[in-house]
Amino acid sequence: MSADPGGRFATTQWSLVLAAGERASPAGHEALQRLCTIYWRPVYAFVRRRGYSREQAEDVTQGFFARLIEKGDLRRADRNRGRFRSFLLSACQHYLSNERERASARKRGGGLHFASIDAPEAEERSGRALACAETPEIAFERQWVLTLLARVLDDLRDEYEATGRAAQFDRLKGFLTSVDDAGTHAQAARDLGVTPGAVKVAVHRLRKRYRESLHAAVAATVACEDDVADEIAYCLRVLAAR
Repeated sequence: MSADPGGRFATTQWSLVLAAGERASPAGHEALQRLCTIYWRPVYAFVRRRGYSREQAEDVTQGFFARLIEKGDLRRADRNRGRFRSFLLSACQHYLSNERERASARKRGGGLHFASIDAPEAEERSGRALACAETPEIAFERQWVLTLLARVLDDLRDEYEATGRAAQFDRLKGFLTSVDDAGTHAQAARDLGVTPGAVKVAVHRLRKRYRESLHAAVAATVACEDDVADEIAYCLRVLAAR
């Protein structure tokens, strides 16, 4: 599998992990930056669910990634032992159990700056999880799935924007999840100035590209192609669980 046009996913996420383990190189530093950005929200959700305040959770999450970087723990990740996120969750549990003194997030971070992290958005999502009877582990998994799906949509919008179809994507994306505000094909046709038949074809193509993009994104997180279907099924179960 080749890298996607948006550059958000590596050939496989394990290749990203391996590259991040060699943090002394420019490529390793970039891979580390991307990994931390991908997993910041799931770790933050886990920490919040463990009872930390918003401010504490932000510092703890930053401190955890700093520790991961400083100790070179990514080199211990083994694709033959399961999912990388399982390794990361175990490492975070260990960090919370053993770390007593955490420096300020500004003083730590291994030279990384999580510019793309939206702390208020992460807090809003975690706040919804706190209102449910979720375990910290389920909160972590749910946020990982939501982050994955958000990145798939971002990449897909980039693809449509590159071909001058951003407005079409923004109007039709609601049909991917059958949300109420998507309306009917006829309504979408009026909004876009096309025929209902053209909307039907466009929605069909959008759903096809979404399935393909989701498959590629999930394939980038598992060890082999045979695991993709099971992983997608697992993601759906995580989202359905309450």
